[in-house]
Amino acid sequence: MTPAEQSPHPGRLFVIAAPSGAGKTSLVQRLLERNPNLALSVSHTTRTPRATEVSGREYYFVSRAEFRRLVDEGAFLEHAEVFDNLYGTGRRTVEERLQAGQDVLLEIDWQGARQVRDAMPECLSIFILPPSRAALAERLQRRQTDSDEVIARRLRDAVQDMSHWNEFDYVIVNEHFEKALADLERIIAGGGEDLLAERPQLAPLLARLLDS
Repeated sequence: MTPAEQSPHPGRLFVIAAPSGAGKTSLVQRLLERNPNLALSVSHTTRTPRATEVSGREYYFVSRAEFRRLVDEGAFLEHAEVFDNLYGTGRRTVEERLQAGQDVLLEIDWQGARQVRDAMPECLSIFILPPSRAALAERLQRRQTDSDEVIARRLRDAVQDMSHWNEFDYVIVNEHFEKALADLERIIAGGGEDLLAERPQLAPLLARLLDS
């Protein structure tokens, strides 16, 4: 990017993570529809595309060999293995958008979020929790995209994912979709002090979600 293309006010980087089934993707889709100045960074993945997915829209679908080549080249801002598939965020695109003054959103897992915080500590990180384990199971089953075996594994892994909630700046409980969306928009707009991860009101919910 040339100096002429750089903005005097760099964009902000938002990192959103959640256990599988918490509703993160639906929230992000609605957030982007209502906030056209917010850009979603499209990740690379080695997983097989679902029937409705298009390469370059939901993800850049690549082979494991191609993914490893990109890792070796330092092309990723973060990358991680999730459910036996590799995921990574392209470094160059994110940096160029931020330098141009555009706000960027990353929809990634907690492992990737940790790497992004290390690389760009000025980012704001948001974790989405379900209201209960039962709601999480219901949402995974309703998607009808995974086998019963995969759903069971996702539920087991969700507890491990949720144990990293306190690594994030903000926590949103997605019990009612429209309220969760409004909470997310408040954070993006620069508010949401009542949604900080350290708030004591989360303790009873977390005790139920993390009880093994």
